Amino acid sequence: MPRPEHVPTSPDAPRRRGRLKVYLGAAAGVGKTQRMLEEAHALRAAGVDVVLAFVEPHGRAGVASLAEGLELVPRRRVEFRGVAAEDMDLEAVLARTPEVAIVDELAHTNPPGSRNARRYQDVLTLLDAGISVIGAVNVQHLESLNDLLERLADLTVHETIPDSFVKNADHAVDIDLSVEDLLERLHAGKIYPQQRIPWALAHVFRRECLVSLRELALREVAETLDRRDLVCAPRPTQVSGRVMVCLSSLSPRALVLLRRASRFAGRLATDWFVVYVETPREAPERIAPEVQRKLVANVEKARELGAEVVRLKAKDPVAALVDFARSHGVATILAGRSRRPWWKRLLHRSPVDRLFDEAVDFDLYVVAQEDEGGRS
Repeated sequence: MPRPEHVPTSPDAPRRRGRLKVYLGAAAGVGKTQRMLEEAHALRAAGVDVVLAFVEPHGRAGVASLAEGLELVPRRRVEFRGVAAEDMDLEAVLARTPEVAIVDELAHTNPPGSRNARRYQDVLTLLDAGISVIGAVNVQHLESLNDLLERLADLTVHETIPDSFVKNADHAVDIDLSVEDLLERLHAGKIYPQQRIPWALAHVFRRECLVSLRELALREVAETLDRRDLVCAPRPTQVSGRVMVCLSSLSPRALVLLRRASRFAGRLATDWFVVYVETPREAPERIAPEVQRKLVANVEKARELGAEVVRLKAKDPVAALVDFARSHGVATILAGRSRRPWWKRLLHRSPVDRLFDEAVDFDLYVVAQEDEGGRS
């Protein structure tokens, strides 16, 4: 990372936003933390005011030794349900006002009572304060890959960060290590304690899973660079229009649809909408509370993933969706379709069936979903 620009110290002077560099890896043990610490030493040698806001060695002697000689912001001690722990002290880092802060494990969930719920949000706070950040995260923590990881590793990742966090980084670097070297490090006890190795080999460290994760990490960084080139080009050419996701109040797997759309729009380097049409029978006073809660949660997730959420009111949801798409430069529509019983298909056509007929001037992608008991 180049030396950050000077941040004005006058309280009345506008602060420049800090710059973000993200080290992305396929899995634990590829060397992300080591690379961050090596860069911190190089910055310090160049006269940059750099601190370790949070670094987790995980018992690795090499990482701990690399942290020596660097200023460490003391962690804050927290206690939750009788368990004491240490966490990054955001307020202390803000008060210290370094030029660069090193922040590990970006997907971490903060303890209750913290200013922000997640550590990546702490990073956004630091950036807004004019502090540049170098951080690290594994590719499986990207929100849009959550479902894919379930299939690859039979593992649900609960701590995720929105893809837009990496997409909007000023620098993204893939830290790569061959599958053979990574497995050798695992068996040598350099990544996890011996008792955790069998679990790791049954999930993320399965050979075929590691191959896929390496490819995903490389692709994510490449796409981030491609998006930056497109934005910085003097005459950007939009090769595709915007993406629109049709959100239903009773969509059984809305998160799958949203994650798929996030990656789709990211690859096209375009904006995307999540559009929900409120029909008369789904008015706030008529919709079931549990359905309303699920809809609100899906809307919040869509915003977190970088979508612009639009709520329309209409008797005919399909007509409203098509009209919106035509008036907002949409080229691609994503919708979810569940496996409906044959008798429902005989009684009436689904909204997706109608979209095939009425959205003839758009690319339409249908994402398979699970069986549903309610409206399709």
